[in-house]
Amino acid sequence: MNVSKEGIALPRQQAFQADTVLALTAGHLVHDTFASFLAPLLPLIIERLGLSMTLAGSLAAIQSLPSLINPFLGLLADRVSLRWFAILAPTITASAMSLIGIAPSYGVIVLLLLLAGFSSATWHVPTPVVIARASGRHVGRGMSVFMLGGELSRFSGPLLAVSAVTWWGLGGPVRLIPLGVLVSVLIYWRLQDVVARPIHRADDSWLAAWRDVRWVMGPVAGISLARAAMAACLGTFLPIFLSQQGATLWQAGSGLSVIGLAAALGALVGGALSDRIGRRKVVGFVLLAAPLLMLLFLSVKGWVIYPVLLLMGFIFMSTGPVLLALVQDNGNGHPATANGLYMALQFMGQSLVVILVGVIADRWGLPAAFRLSGFMPLLGLPFLLMLRRPRPVNLSGKE
Repeated sequence: MNVSKEGIALPRQQAFQADTVLALTAGHLVHDTFASFLAPLLPLIIERLGLSMTLAGSLAAIQSLPSLINPFLGLLADRVSLRWFAILAPTITASAMSLIGIAPSYGVIVLLLLLAGFSSATWHVPTPVVIARASGRHVGRGMSVFMLGGELSRFSGPLLAVSAVTWWGLGGPVRLIPLGVLVSVLIYWRLQDVVARPIHRADDSWLAAWRDVRWVMGPVAGISLARAAMAACLGTFLPIFLSQQGATLWQAGSGLSVIGLAAALGALVGGALSDRIGRRKVVGFVLLAAPLLMLLFLSVKGWVIYPVLLLMGFIFMSTGPVLLALVQDNGNGHPATANGLYMALQFMGQSLVVILVGVIADRWGLPAAFRLSGFMPLLGLPFLLMLRRPRPVNLSGKE
């Protein structure tokens, strides 16, 4: 494979480049492990600062706010290298997220989350493009493996955060910052061999990129938004919900880890399955199953909650790599820009929805918010029907 340090995208190969995919998957795991520290620490932060559910939910939205620059980063990644951004992201994210437990005020937490959010954006925009190029004809499989790292962080992040706080107090996560630095060093070493020159097209602009992807971006963004409320409940608000049900900090964090482990397996299976039976069928099944899963979760008590969380995570979270693969299937020469647009739309929608869930929880309680969120994915079905077959990907620069 011809490589260069001057860019971030790889010419698509016919063969599946396992070494590249696995290296970035490992980086994804560690980066997102630190990025996921907020949810398991929220019960402690709420207690220490006396926050309402709306303010607590707003913290998750604030962490996602820098994703609004994703289209800018995507367009930049289609033109120049974002190599150093990707290399430094694990260190920056680890540092910012490890400090939120000892931040003296809500305002300081906001600043730390904005820094972590910007760092996360610079990681998540260019790296899926590398994965897509390195996956050859198996984009769904490549995205599944890459997303496996991110989804496993839902398992490792809560356990690591809760363990650090239990052993060393609220300042304990600070001791973990060297792990992020080590990963940055390893990624620097690995990207010397895998980063290649970006692919340019004659009409390299946002307008050209939008013309290529607008027909798929609207439906995919609609589906993502329909999933957002239930995703917020199963992510940001799950530890708080379990704590209100009498769970200890360890039990609440374990619930988040259980659903994260199941989500990782679901992401791995979902993307590969979509390569075989089609992306629309996988997404459609999940949207229809969501209300039943949430009603089942709310109807059980005690230890039975954990097997149900396994089932919910495996099924509901399996659509992540499928939606990413849909976007990359139709990037048509502007893969990073398309990914940046999708990530911005996704995170903007999720940020608004997580605040809305907090408002509902403050007014009617978390159980009501969870129940309502379970039916929201059904609103994604009309958008699913709007999706057509993927257009051929043109990497030649010619129309």
